[in-house]
Amino acid sequence: MQTDAQALVSVIVPTYNTEAFLDQCLLSIRNQTYRNLEIICVNDGSTDGSLAIMQRHAAEDPRVRIIDKQNAGYGAGCNRGIAEARGAWISIIEPDDWIDSTMYEEMLAFAATFSDTVDIIKTPWWDVKFWNDPERMKAYPCLLTGRIHRSTVPQPIQGIPQLLAYHPGIWSALYRKDFLVEHDVRFPEYPGAGWADNPFLIDTMCQARGIVYLDRPFYRYRADLPGSTLNHATPDAVMRPFDRWLTMLDRMEELGCTEHDVLEAIYARGFTYVDGAIYDDGADNPLVIDGAKRVFSRMDEQIVMGSARISGRRKKLFCEMLGKPYTSSIDPIRMRYVLEDARCYLRVYGVSEFAERVAQRITGRR
Repeated sequence: MQTDAQALVSVIVPTYNTEAFLDQCLLSIRNQTYRNLEIICVNDGSTDGSLAIMQRHAAEDPRVRIIDKQNAGYGAGCNRGIAEARGAWISIIEPDDWIDSTMYEEMLAFAATFSDTVDIIKTPWWDVKFWNDPERMKAYPCLLTGRIHRSTVPQPIQGIPQLLAYHPGIWSALYRKDFLVEHDVRFPEYPGAGWADNPFLIDTMCQARGIVYLDRPFYRYRADLPGSTLNHATPDAVMRPFDRWLTMLDRMEELGCTEHDVLEAIYARGFTYVDGAIYDDGADNPLVIDGAKRVFSRMDEQIVMGSARISGRRKKLFCEMLGKPYTSSIDPIRMRYVLEDARCYLRVYGVSEFAERVAQRITGRR
């Protein structure tokens, strides 16, 4: 892969009504130290000033290309961009986020150090908290940072299953276009955003033979504001995290990607979705109860109960939902995992915010 340091990168920006953030996003792409880019702005039927912002950037920079289409959702926009991309590498940048200036230069230079084929270059990212308040806004390395060593050889997901345990973060990666074409990887075309990144994560990570991980964040992700996801208005929105997790597991089984460590990682993701749904829409919500039961019923009990990654609280919830007995016990392996988890939290958030997050876990708040 030594030629990667000069390859064309197709940067796809699927956009719907993000005029407040789009200028910052596009400037951060145009100002990359790596210059060999085509910037494909997919306007998905925006009704605000997003198209005009794209047009201004296209007038200023010949690398910017606009695809103006009717609204069909995030997945359809990404698919259109991938289909028209001419680059050797595909990058997907969400229009309300932005990236550090050396992102592509450093990622491609890293890929160029490997002699074997690289399908995916993966990195952690920055979680930008309280982005609507200049006095409180702060970027934190995501909790993936520091948990995986920098790759020394390309490998499949079985070698780095932790990549499935956290936020899909499909935008903090580069994908070799020939790999996507060879495996006919496409986003599901759900209406709106639709969590289309979840199935895409599985289709890419579970079919790639050469994933490399560079433990340095470049991508600036605007995290959900506190309280912004509470009390979903429709049953579909309440059930979405459960449905998407089940879709991911179905696809993993289709692909034969069912090794113990890989399943343990995706189970951890499932528990996170259940916790989020309970917080957002209530532990006594019949839809949440039904969704949690459907998710838990698909998990291997031995993997769940034997996992150091899954907390006692989550194991107890799992047993209660499925009507199974639960016995609390002290597990030395779990304790070592908790200590390592605490170390990562301290490194990322510092002492005061770490203490606040511990309090939130104890009281059940976010």
